[in-house]
Amino acid sequence: MDFLELAKNRYSCRSFSDRKVEGEKLERILEAGRVAPTAVNYQPQRILVLQEKEQLEKLCECTAYGWGAPVMMVVCYDKNVSWKRKFDGKDEGIVDASIVTTHMILEIASLGLGTTWIGSFDPEKVREVYQIPEQYEIVALLPVGYPGEDAAPSVAHEKRNSIEEFVFWESIQ
Repeated sequence: MDFLELAKNRYSCRSFSDRKVEGEKLERILEAGRVAPTAVNYQPQRILVLQEKEQLEKLCECTAYGWGAPVMMVVCYDKNVSWKRKFDGKDEGIVDASIVTTHMILEIASLGLGTTWIGSFDPEKVREVYQIPEQYEIVALLPVGYPGEDAAPSVAHEKRNSIEEFVFWESIQ
C-alpha cells in the first residue's frame, strides 16, 4: 500500500473485537517502534505490553478509554536516556516517544488492525497500577486489536485544513 493511502485510510479505532492479536503481528508493531528515529539515536522508548485479562482490567482505574482492546501498549520514555538539547535543556524524549508511537500506529493499520492514541489517562495511576519506574515518562496508551463490526472513522476523519492554512514558504508571517 502506498504510504499516503495508508496515512489517509488509518483512523482512530474505538471498537474492538475480542479476537486475539497474533504474536507475529505484535512483533512487527514493536519492530516498527524499534526502528523509529530518535534524537541522537538514544532510543529512550520503553513500551509495556499488556495482554492478560487481569492486567487489562486494571486500566479502568487509569482511563475511561480502552474499548475492550485485547492488547494495550503503554508508551514511555526513559528520562535518564533521552537526549536533552544543549541550548535550553529541552528533553526530546516526548518527541522520540511520539515518533515511535506514530510508527507503531501506521504498522498497526498496515496489518489490518485498529488503534487510537489515548492521551486521556491518569499518568500517576498508570505508574502506580503497573509499577512503572519514576524515570519513565508515560506518553500514550495504545489499544491494539481487530476492529469491531461497528468500527468506523469519526465523522470528522475526512476534515483536514488545506495546505495553505499550515504551510508557510520562506516566512511564517
